Amino acid sequence: MIITGISDEAGKHITTQIEAHKKLGWNTLELRNHNGVNPSTTNFSDQEFDNVRKIIEEHNFKVTAFSSAIGNWSRSIRGDFNIDKEDLKISAKRMKMLNVRYIRIMSWIPDEDDKKYTKKEVIRRCKELAKMAEDLDVILAHENCTGWGGETPENMLELKQEVNSPNFVLLYDTGNVVAHGYDKPMKFFQGLRGNIDYVHIKDALIARPGLENQFRYVGEGEGKVREILDILINEDKYDGVISIEPHVAAIVHTGEKPAGDEELFQSYIKYGNMLKEMIASIKR
Repeated sequence: MIITGISDEAGKHITTQIEAHKKLGWNTLELRNHNGVNPSTTNFSDQEFDNVRKIIEEHNFKVTAFSSAIGNWSRSIRGDFNIDKEDLKISAKRMKMLNVRYIRIMSWIPDEDDKKYTKKEVIRRCKELAKMAEDLDVILAHENCTGWGGETPENMLELKQEVNSPNFVLLYDTGNVVAHGYDKPMKFFQGLRGNIDYVHIKDALIARPGLENQFRYVGEGEGKVREILDILINEDKYDGVISIEPHVAAIVHTGEKPAGDEELFQSYIKYGNMLKEMIASIKR
């Protein structure tokens, strides 16, 4: 089992991110943003990626996944699908350079006025991306976050079944369940058991009107993270990646600013240590 984190939650620059992981005793990271730009997009130049790659390799670090913007909270199901396809192409090229297998995706902002279209189009797009992933030899890890495909465990399993590709797997985020207003996190987890290939750790209060995005340190929210990890590790013998995404100092990927860089860095260290202690205490 690998414990790591989406490293831009510790700081903007890749060297700061690596420093945080070293303090936590980790030699891996999940790559999202460097200086506010995602290396999984065409907006990130080859030259800049080469600089990031060299820094990662100089520190003898490995990358567990690219946390991409494909189908994410900023992209509509009515938007230009070519952007996602081009991101996958350039990501796969860069993933090969760092020997990375997984790339995180979501399933687009839905068209609330046409839910039938949304579902049909999510499935169509994911099938096409999965075929590309097969050809490019990378694995799409679909997260329970934005989009029809992540709203419920039933939707996630239906999407996986419809896509029907070995290069399309499910990523389970403990905190997105309650942060998106699903008030039975254990039921959500039980619905996915046996179909989880990658894990993100967040914790939050259950979202309700006037109380959204209330993220907490791991174990201090309503996500039942400890209970779920106990089952996942001890009963299901999960041995994959567990990656923190704290959101406690700021929701970094939305551009939200923390009170200061040091607060972001230290909150990440605290979060990582809390997770390590939690896992150590439940291992049997």
